[in-house]
Amino acid sequence: MMLAIGLLFALPAAAQQEEQALVDRATLAVQELMSSGEQAGDAVGFLQRARAVMVCPRVFRAGFILGGEGGSCVLVGRDGAGSWSSPAFYGLGSGSFGLQIGVQDAMVAMMIMTDRGLQAVMDSQFKVGADASIALATIGGGIQGSTTAAVGADIVAIAKSRGLFAGVSLSGSMLSYRPASARSYYGQAYSARQIVVAMEAHNPGSDPLRAMLLRYGAR
Repeated sequence: MMLAIGLLFALPAAAQQEEQALVDRATLAVQELMSSGEQAGDAVGFLQRARAVMVCPRVFRAGFILGGEGGSCVLVGRDGAGSWSSPAFYGLGSGSFGLQIGVQDAMVAMMIMTDRGLQAVMDSQFKVGADASIALATIGGGIQGSTTAAVGADIVAIAKSRGLFAGVSLSGSMLSYRPASARSYYGQAYSARQIVVAMEAHNPGSDPLRAMLLRYGAR
């Protein structure tokens, strides 16, 4: 009986550790994407103007041309005063992921430049490229589009793999909100809007991520 009770308490703690590990990886991904490589300056410029950012520390791909892909992501929003929210948790998945040939995994950041883009992403499920009113652009060496084309886009994405900026096509990927992860991390159920826009939720474990975004994304 005591063992069963102990397991009941251990499960939420283990789940929270999993979410905290994702937040920690996202912190390192922001530092990596914004501090090194020839495209880092462009990424910082967009982050400084972004309304929010979706960070996927590791998106992996299996197979060649046709395959599966997936990853866990966090969405962090910014208010008018420049403060960043705690993270909302998302999953990224689709039938095929358009990384360049030979690239099996990458870290991805999607800078969300407009309220329209943020509202679309905060839906329970958002299919990248399916909504014609949401303009998506990518920056970086070998990536479809260019920094110039990214001006005016609702969402600007950048990816990096093995120290190099990698080509990536996110069209067709599905972003899905994970309420169970939010419940585990914050101790109660919150919607993505409550976390990212209203900023009603806070976990001190996300403070390093918020500080990293403030460091590179200060306007």
